[in-house]
Amino acid sequence: GSSVASSPHPPNQSATMAPKDVSEREITMAEVSKHNTEKDCWLVIGNATNGGPKVYDVTSYLDDHPGGAEVMLDVAGQDADEFFEDIGHSNDAREELEKHIIGVLKMDAEELKRRAAEAEKAASKSGGGGANVFLIVIVLAAIGFAYYKTQMA
Repeated sequence: GSSVASSPHPPNQSATMAPKDVSEREITMAEVSKHNTEKDCWLVIGNATNGGPKVYDVTSYLDDHPGGAEVMLDVAGQDADEFFEDIGHSNDAREELEKHIIGVLKMDAEELKRRAAEAEKAASKSGGGGANVFLIVIVLAAIGFAYYKTQMA
């Protein structure tokens, strides 16, 4: 019975692999969009600055969410990253979120196209507004500094 001993896979290996596999599981936006009810609520959170978009099943967390289940359900089955970041979640919130990860968002052609379109829309909406805001800040700082100098003289 030497064939059993030379089995390439120890029996318990697949069990230890399960938690790690989560980060490898690719889920399409089309799949995420089906999970948009309080009985089944998935969200996409994450962006290029923090390791990319990941998929979270937050169904079990809805009742515990300090901001209420309502806000999460509003973005259920969608990319909620912007909302998540705008609200400014704590590190505790981010740690809680990690407990609910089920995979990473698959960057298929569809998703890349959608993201490119959104980036373009954001850029045209601000009409280079980002640069203008920056300019205004610099101008105000210069005026403030000049005023401060005249007061000190």
